Amino acid sequence: MRVLITGYTGFVGSHLAEYLLARGDVEVFGMHRWRSRLENVQHLGDQVRRVEADLRDPSAMRRVLREVRPDRIFHLAAQSYVPTSWLTPSETLGGNVLGQVNLFEAMRDLDLHARVHIAGSSEEYGLVLPNEVPIREDNPLRPLSPYAVSKVTQDLLAYQYWRSYQLHVVRTRGFNHTGPRRGEVFVTSNFARQVAEIEKGIREPVVHVGNLESIRDFTDVRDMVRAYWLALDRGEAGEVYNICSGRGYSAQQVLDILLGLAHVKVKVQQDPDRMRPSDVTLLLGDCSKFQSATGWEPTIPFEVTLKDLLEHWRKRV
Repeated sequence: MRVLITGYTGFVGSHLAEYLLARGDVEVFGMHRWRSRLENVQHLGDQVRRVEADLRDPSAMRRVLREVRPDRIFHLAAQSYVPTSWLTPSETLGGNVLGQVNLFEAMRDLDLHARVHIAGSSEEYGLVLPNEVPIREDNPLRPLSPYAVSKVTQDLLAYQYWRSYQLHVVRTRGFNHTGPRRGEVFVTSNFARQVAEIEKGIREPVVHVGNLESIRDFTDVRDMVRAYWLALDRGEAGEVYNICSGRGYSAQQVLDILLGLAHVKVKVQQDPDRMRPSDVTLLLGDCSKFQSATGWEPTIPFEVTLKDLLEHWRKRV
């Protein structure tokens, strides 16, 4: 089986490639832009066949699909950092939405009957009312950032292409996921890096934080990529599935766990620059639909995830 990962060099893409290689029954192709940073995938060497292309270039997208002829496509490439989407809303919306349109149109042009996974986000739900928790797939979508709007658009585009052209598309709304190699701009990784730098003596013993009250449903990335595989393997075309642990942790609890693992004592200081224009205060999911369809369950405790993330930064700083 030939599998193509867009956004291969990213956090999730690199872990998905590791999972697929460990299966031993697929040939993995990783798509990336020429300027992509490769540190997340250097250890994979030539086990993954890298293909260079920009999703925003329709001709490049057709070339890649013509050369690879994948059986399955995991579409992970995106501008995925919420604060950046407020700074560059047009780039976030244009890149995320038009890139997916180019992928779908290239599939149609080439009459390619691959199964496609569209990685959506719990940010699509946005403003969630207290009586709507835990969040099910039929909950209203009230996005609160340009990034969230882009993911809603990708989600609905996938549904439209399934209905209109019978593309075998499976949509997931992944709740927060973290682990080794998580980008340092994301809260769990940012806290872990600050702790590691304090331990090394290259940062003053103060952890700078934003809003510590928001609650997120965290899953280990290694459990998440296994879920992505099952989504295409056992999920129904056209359907949408939440993927989550069903357990909520506040940013304060994340910080407390990491500080409990630290080898030094630190102070905590709130930084106004880390506050968002509008923040999603509560995202707690219900993944019973996905579990019924696939049998998936998360297996890695959150405390282990954070410990592995902190060890990752201890080796890097």
